[in-house]
Amino acid sequence: MTVATTALPLPLVRRGKVRDVYEIDAERLLLVATDRVSAFDVVMHEAVPFKGAVLTQLTAWWLRQLEGTVAHHMLSADADEIVRLVPAVADHVALLRGRAMLCRRTEVFPVECVVRGYISGSAWKEYRATGTLAGDAMPQGLRESDRLTPILFSPATKAETGHDENITPSRVAEILGAQTAEELEKLARTIYAFGCGVAEPRGIIIADTKFEFGSAGGEILLIDEVMTPDSSRFWPMDQYTPGRGQPSFDKQPLRDYLDAERVAGRWNGDAPPPPLPDAVVHATSARYLDAYQRITGTSLDTTSLL
Repeated sequence: MTVATTALPLPLVRRGKVRDVYEIDAERLLLVATDRVSAFDVVMHEAVPFKGAVLTQLTAWWLRQLEGTVAHHMLSADADEIVRLVPAVADHVALLRGRAMLCRRTEVFPVECVVRGYISGSAWKEYRATGTLAGDAMPQGLRESDRLTPILFSPATKAETGHDENITPSRVAEILGAQTAEELEKLARTIYAFGCGVAEPRGIIIADTKFEFGSAGGEILLIDEVMTPDSSRFWPMDQYTPGRGQPSFDKQPLRDYLDAERVAGRWNGDAPPPPLPDAVVHATSARYLDAYQRITGTSLDTTSLL
């Protein structure tokens, strides 16, 4: 069974492409990652089994690994503990299991802190056209998926709908102030390096990833999702070949299908999206579960999930 939307007896703060965010009180939020899936900025009609649980539990796993390295917003990702702390949702424990995270509430910094170890995605698209990234000149002669030396801090604006826009670190300093911008870059680079140190011995390249941060009580906290298939490009190390796009542990089967639909003229790229074959949905689910297992070393327990 999948969960495409939620309706909890709490004030709804926002409903994003994937997460439904509820208010507990002035200091806490409840984040519920549904099984909704989007591609090319369009949310599909079909939900992907276990996707929300992978996003939540992989984030929780990373945050536990990062204890002592960076402060974060997670209070609990255990549904039984959450309902003890928030009795109002006690009747919804089955829906919350695996998908919910109780968090400290923060004032969110309005930038995505992207770290790129390889050139791909929007960075490759801009570089191929102009030789730049966010307008700044890049080294000549790079190929798609080439490793970047040094690793780049490549921030972006946050967009609830549509595309994020790449911006320069100097623009972040203008938005947030030089001291805060410097601290966010330092934290983002530290977390990315830690993640690569965990993932690479397990056969996964984290090509790039984005982090979000917020402040609470004068402290900067890592928030939202952390090094998941939705916020990162995970590539299998044994298939890495620069000079082309790479296979990935995310919604690549979905993107491939939609690309084919566009080429065939059956979809114009806007909402509503075309219906997805069951094979595409299940292949996408398998990619998410595979990423979770490879990184954590254990299979996600799906037996208790709706």
